[in-house]
Amino acid sequence: MLPKKNRVDKKNIDLLFKEGKFFSLPNFTFKYILSKDKNIEPRISFIISKKVAKLAVKRNSLRRKGYSVLKKYIDQFPSGVLGVFVFKKYQDDISIIENEIKNILNKSR
Repeated sequence: MLPKKNRVDKKNIDLLFKEGKFFSLPNFTFKYILSKDKNIEPRISFIISKKVAKLAVKRNSLRRKGYSVLKKYIDQFPSGVLGVFVFKKYQDDISIIENEIKNILNKSR
């Protein structure tokens, strides 16, 4: 799990959905805003709806897998980015999640 300082809070999630840009991939969408203050560390979270996984155990499992992959790559995101990964469908394979996060990093550069 990422430390709280690297996760987006609820107030900023509402802002992301109203004003954010996005990248769309087969398993999830990455919505983001680049903050003007470049001294802020990247803050990224995962959202899994009940349509993707009905059981809370499966949603939490997806979230934990996402954070474990993101922990490796959080330093490669630009400073000042606020972002949310929104899962479109259930993906249990951690290597696919990792590949899609790498694709987003390559697209954002």
